Amino acid sequence: MRKSNLNLEKTKIINFIKTYFKNAGFSKGIIGLSGGVDSSLVAYLAVEALGKENVIGVLMPYKTSSKDSFDDGKLIAETLRIKYNIRDITTMVDAYFDDYEPNADRLRKGNMKARARMCTLYDLAAKEHALVLGTSNKTELYLGYVTQFGDGACALEPLGCLYKTEVWKLAKIMGVPENIINKTPTADLWEGQTDEVELGLSYPDADEILYALYEEMASIKELLSQGFKQEQVQHIISIVNRNQFKQSVPPNPETYTF
Repeated sequence: MRKSNLNLEKTKIINFIKTYFKNAGFSKGIIGLSGGVDSSLVAYLAVEALGKENVIGVLMPYKTSSKDSFDDGKLIAETLRIKYNIRDITTMVDAYFDDYEPNADRLRKGNMKARARMCTLYDLAAKEHALVLGTSNKTELYLGYVTQFGDGACALEPLGCLYKTEVWKLAKIMGVPENIINKTPTADLWEGQTDEVELGLSYPDADEILYALYEEMASIKELLSQGFKQEQVQHIISIVNRNQFKQSVPPNPETYTF
């Protein structure tokens, strides 16, 4: 895995946020606070870049959402002393499925929740004259582990230059609460969901393989010599290939020209 200077990455991301907002003519940013490490870290970075008075958090629980996720999202907003709104998405999501698609599976319902949350963020962004800050990291973007026009929709992706394992490390540097850093990653779209079970691989392994394949341009043979199994490598390649249609992403600190 690459050896990044995370203090330099922090400075790069903060400068990216400042410059992007200035060039776009906005001063306020809005972010969905899920209680996870990614959205928490973006909130911390945004406060440093824009000032706490210009950052707005939104908590968007569904009736089956984890209470811990809600409480952790609220903790971040109150710790950073930013304005926050609570918008329960249960009614808007259930109205559609109850009236039109009562037999929809949990994936369809999960995608609808993600899109309902992004619709909510964009409506509040219009109200506040703010830009929506994304919360996806480099690992998720490579793998297409986002809902298109759900959590994959935003004005900019501040964490698009960081792998998940780097997100954890930078979150610790910035003082994100340990319980949030250490909790099991989940999109909380249905009960019991976890990222790594869905992906079929741990984030540390996924990061190592992604970095080697797509940044160092290592061969499969080289990865196997490092101890990875053939099925692990092929699994990552298949996920990336399968989700190529999601690869048109908002600008991030590595792709934006200042």
